[in-house]
Amino acid sequence: MELKRTFLVLSAFCVLVALLLLGLVFMICNSISSFFPSGGIEILADGSIVKLEAPTEAQQNILSMLGIIQIVSCIALPMGGLTLSGVLYYHIKLKQPISTLRNGISRIQNHDLDFSMPVHFDDELGQLCAAFDTMREELLKSNQELWRQAEERKRLNAAFSHDLRNPITVLKGTVKLLRQGTADEQAIDRLENYTLRIEQYVEAMSSIQRLGQMPVRISECSYSLLHSELEETAKIFAGALELSVSTPDKGTILLDHGMVLTVAENLIGNAARFAKSKITILVEQKRNFLHLSVTDDGPGYPVELIQSGPKPFGKMKEDSAHFGMGLYSSQILCLKHGGTLTLENKKGYGATAVSSFQINQKP
Repeated sequence: MELKRTFLVLSAFCVLVALLLLGLVFMICNSISSFFPSGGIEILADGSIVKLEAPTEAQQNILSMLGIIQIVSCIALPMGGLTLSGVLYYHIKLKQPISTLRNGISRIQNHDLDFSMPVHFDDELGQLCAAFDTMREELLKSNQELWRQAEERKRLNAAFSHDLRNPITVLKGTVKLLRQGTADEQAIDRLENYTLRIEQYVEAMSSIQRLGQMPVRISECSYSLLHSELEETAKIFAGALELSVSTPDKGTILLDHGMVLTVAENLIGNAARFAKSKITILVEQKRNFLHLSVTDDGPGYPVELIQSGPKPFGKMKEDSAHFGMGLYSSQILCLKHGGTLTLENKKGYGATAVSSFQINQKP
């Protein structure tokens, strides 16, 4: 029932019961009074007057008490009926929903949204509980979305700061060559190109909300340019190691040059930290994909990393530097470019990271 109808039904029922009890009280009082003499006189049919027996003082007190009981019952029983209807109405219709709402408010105040609001009755308060539960669900979704956005922003900031280290390292190495007077024309060109890359990267990262929103800027790139850039990058990151860079001799492809170099710098930087003496960089074109593999002769990737893949802010007991934002951001960029990132350990070599990028070969 609706709240108003329930209140009217309970009130009418309790008042009716009170009236029945009042009638019963009057009947009992009248029944008791009939056992006592009433006093006074009786006029007979022949006109004679007979004096009736008068009640004793004790009987008079009892009759007075019965009268008081009747008067008090006329007031107390209807009022008691109304009071009882209010108590019953609270316990039947209000107590559970109010307790549920209070409990829900308390849990929300304690930032606990992982619960559900039971609906006890299909009345106005039940509808209020259902609406409150809907509000809780929407608040939970909003909090989850805010948490997800915060995590995305955290990963984006970490990837931003991490991926800037590599071009800055290259710039530092180039400036060092300039100061030593051993730089050539390629060093000046590299300085200009990396400065432009940093500018484009900062502009792209400042306009996106997630790492997966990184725009793909397709441009023409020759294999000879890619070879020279990979070779120069490897020399700066691992100049003391034996380096081997292999790319196709001729050809021009269409890809995001900066994105490919960012992935290459991350993979080469990882290999340089763990390689014992040698790093091998291999670039191959297979159908519409460019495959870039970086192999070092270090201890290799942890088994858990190979099985589960790179994740941001992950912690490993062994070779934890292999398991960080560099590999994670590289994986995201490969996926963004239509490719993949595969990590494996080759027996007798060490760790091998193979990144692929979807490309279009220029005719």
